[in-house]
Amino acid sequence: MPTRRLGTSTLNIPDLCLGTMTFGQQTDEADAHAQLDCALAHGINFIDTAEMYAVPPRAETYGATETIVGRWLKGQPRDRLIVATKVAGPARSLDWIRGGPPALDRANIHAAVEGSLRRLQTDYIDLYQLHWPERNQPMFGGWQYEPDKERECTPIRAQLEALAELVRSGKIRYIGLSNEHPWGIMEFVRIAAEYGLPRVVSTQNA
Repeated sequence: MPTRRLGTSTLNIPDLCLGTMTFGQQTDEADAHAQLDCALAHGINFIDTAEMYAVPPRAETYGATETIVGRWLKGQPRDRLIVATKVAGPARSLDWIRGGPPALDRANIHAAVEGSLRRLQTDYIDLYQLHWPERNQPMFGGWQYEPDKERECTPIRAQLEALAELVRSGKIRYIGLSNEHPWGIMEFVRIAAEYGLPRVVSTQNA
């Protein structure tokens, strides 16, 4: 499987990544592990998940996907795998996560990382992504800003500072964004450069 460098990181990723959001809902654990085995056998060592999965998100399946991936991951050579996961913010109104909907503040980001590490049964996450911006913005094909939905949100600098602590601790290697808009990407890059904080290396959009 051909590989390429992921952004400005040192991660060499294959052309294909295995998404896992159905694990624990549409896909049971045995089939999920069979898919992971098949992917790895064909050179796909890049696995993407999220704390809010399985999808569609429900309180009953919160964290199920990471748990299934973690039980498989425990028996694999960790240094051969690239594991990506995501922290859930308030945009999806998932009120069962950390008494939420959870903010993307320091306490929630740190708690989310610890939960993901525990479920994934690993000491570090290769790529940690913010799953939807915390601020008000159009979602899922929407294009028009709706000012009546404006809300308080954690500043981008504060989010980056929390992530920087986790990078320094070795719990995450690189950071990325998910379902982010151009303005947000530019702000994350600008603020990282201005304050010497980790630069996002990827954007995973619909």
